[in-house]
Amino acid sequence: MNSASSRSRTLKAVGALSLAAATALLMTGCGQSSDSASSAATSEAAKVVPQKQTTTPSATAQLTEDQQERKTVLDATKVTFDDAATTATGEVAGSKLVDLDLEGVDDDDNQSPSPTATGSPTGSPSPTGSPSPTGTGSPSASPGADGPVWVAEVAEKDGTIHTVRINAVDGKVIEARVDADQDADDKKQTADWLAQATQTPQQAAKVATEKKKGTVTSVSLEDNEGDGVIWQVDVVGSDWKKTTFDVDAKNDTIVREETDED
Repeated sequence: MNSASSRSRTLKAVGALSLAAATALLMTGCGQSSDSASSAATSEAAKVVPQKQTTTPSATAQLTEDQQERKTVLDATKVTFDDAATTATGEVAGSKLVDLDLEGVDDDDNQSPSPTATGSPTGSPSPTGSPSPTGTGSPSASPGADGPVWVAEVAEKDGTIHTVRINAVDGKVIEARVDADQDADDKKQTADWLAQATQTPQQAAKVATEKKKGTVTSVSLEDNEGDGVIWQVDVVGSDWKKTTFDVDAKNDTIVREETDED
């Protein structure tokens, strides 16, 4: 009786040990399977998720040719439109500004036609896109050896036009001369336009730059298709795109706006 009881206790103990060993083995196998699945999932995710970019394209590389030309000229320009206008009118006593352009910025663009079909109140080619007074041909799209240049046209009370070239780096006058190819009709037309323009080019430039933040590169007095006169203002923004504003020269309202995407 004692011998049978002893064997029964022994068998129970062996069974319990076997069960514990099996359970431990099962748990170990499950852990390995879980770790393997997690590792495989991580490996697959690494293949799908792209590596983070550590470099960005250059802002300059994204510019168009026209935008790069504007940037090149404006980076070298130190004299503002306002200062150039003051210098130009100060060169000819009693004169008023009728045109001011920064050479090398959109020189090939076509301006709104004037009644003389020349783009200039004088009846002669305007400085923009025309041979320079020095006879060297159309200005380069980049600053010359002496830097960028403002080219102004100022008119006396009788409409006589003077061309004034100003160094856009130091503000010094390079040249001032009377336009020789004006006739009586040209002078009368210029005087009439100025009489209609009750708002100054500086006021028109302020209206334009309040609408679009940027640098004024051109202001020109133009005919508004027979409906009075306008100040045509070019503004280059921080994106180096040019926006042209036609500003009514009597009430400073914007009558047209166009942005050059190039």
